[in-house]
Amino acid sequence: MPRHTSARGRRHRRPQRHKDVLHGRGGHRAHAFRCVDCRLDVPVDAPGTAHRNHCPNCLTSLHLDRRTPGDRDSDCRGPMEALGVSARPDGEWLIVHQCRSCGELSTNRTAGDDNALALVRLVLKPLATPGLARRALLTL
Repeated sequence: MPRHTSARGRRHRRPQRHKDVLHGRGGHRAHAFRCVDCRLDVPVDAPGTAHRNHCPNCLTSLHLDRRTPGDRDSDCRGPMEALGVSARPDGEWLIVHQCRSCGELSTNRTAGDDNALALVRLVLKPLATPGLARRALLTL
């Protein structure tokens, strides 16, 4: 980037141009959000669910919703760690999250592009740490 010289001979940087792409309505994240854990830019659209609310890479979420998915009515805004997987009677998997700030438990539907290895690790987690399942049940 060329530097400009002022009348007194001092060099100064030219101010940056305003970039509408980044600063317009929603900016470059109008259709994405950044994961609070792995910092991946995650698209909002997800196959298999209407409300993307977790990172498909590390399965971390944010405590944004209170009762209804997508209501964005929670004041906590803390990171939610994926603890395990539950299954509905129809076979659909749900990720069980616990908020690191307030401790609230919630479930989120899996999306079609979720990391399969991360999901299998969550399924096997209770077998690897036997006390984990008992502690989770005691918090309910």
